[in-house]
Amino acid sequence: MPNFDIVREVCPKKSFRVSSVMGKFDLQSENIKEHFEGNIDLPEQWQIGLIIGKSGTGKTTIAKELFPKSYITNFKYNAETILDDMPENKSIEEISKTFNSVGFSSPPSWLKPYSVLSNGEKMRCDLATAILSDKQLFVFDEFTSVVDRQVAKIGSFAMQKAIRRTKKQFIAVTCHNDVEDWLLPDWIFDTDTMTFRIGQKKNKPALKFEIYETGTTEEKKHYWKMFGKYHYLNHSLNEKGKCYIGCVNNNPATFISIINFPHPIVKRMKKVHRLVTLPEYQGIGLGIKTLNLVGNSYLSDKWRFGITTSSPSLVFGLKNNNDWRCVFKGRMKSQSKSTTIGNMNTSQNRITTSWEYVRKNITSNA
Repeated sequence: MPNFDIVREVCPKKSFRVSSVMGKFDLQSENIKEHFEGNIDLPEQWQIGLIIGKSGTGKTTIAKELFPKSYITNFKYNAETILDDMPENKSIEEISKTFNSVGFSSPPSWLKPYSVLSNGEKMRCDLATAILSDKQLFVFDEFTSVVDRQVAKIGSFAMQKAIRRTKKQFIAVTCHNDVEDWLLPDWIFDTDTMTFRIGQKKNKPALKFEIYETGTTEEKKHYWKMFGKYHYLNHSLNEKGKCYIGCVNNNPATFISIINFPHPIVKRMKKVHRLVTLPEYQGIGLGIKTLNLVGNSYLSDKWRFGITTSSPSLVFGLKNNNDWRCVFKGRMKSQSKSTTIGNMNTSQNRITTSWEYVRKNITSNA
């Protein structure tokens, strides 16, 4: 991209109010001029860029000038569900895969209109819409401006992962410099200093993630009320299960419930009954991390540990984690007499997968 030299001038009509303000503040001219000059030397290969700087330093002006056809202010969402707002030429498989890739992984939320989603969900939904569009490059202004800063960081990391799985290019425009370490951009243009630099390759910052066991029945009900509405299939909870809460920086982020699995051959088997990650924490692997940490404790006590799921995002994560082995994939038979470990649910209406934790990676970093 060549050097840019942008001049914007506003000449308001000299109304009574304009004249009053000019006189009151001794303004010498009613003309307002802005001048932005710099250079964005894009590398040959890149996918994620970041235009960052304080308010009034020219971020939006520069983005609109340099990328006019790719600049996005907002999408139109008019349907009763987000699913029906997605491009008509995309299949439900493509849509659900894209939703999951950006960390928008709660199917109950897919059935809602855009207007009732949380700000974090809207941000991820917008990115999914952009990925599903025909545009090769898209520029998001006010990126993460309306979400909690913890949500912004986690959402940024989930988004960059989603973009890098495609051939698309994405430029974030924001005044919040805290997203840089999480977005991991290939290049950065700082409008405070009008300087350009190449991004440094690094891993995401560490999160403080801890798991606690809930104690009383009242505590289980309290947390399940918080998490249950986001479960992809069922909002019920087995009160006999052991429940654990995963916290990010002391804030609840994941919920997992474990029950005994009666098996005719395997005498010490535990099964995951419910696993939920709150929407604002989806897309960065906390579900798998929760599974591994809880699984470690059970394996240490000589239990075998498994989960059955049809959640696409969770299946993808388990497939890419060497600590887990798939033991079943298909539709379950009614009243099956099979004794395989894989038969851990009774669903006949959907494709399910069953997995066992084998802990090849002792450190279990997800």
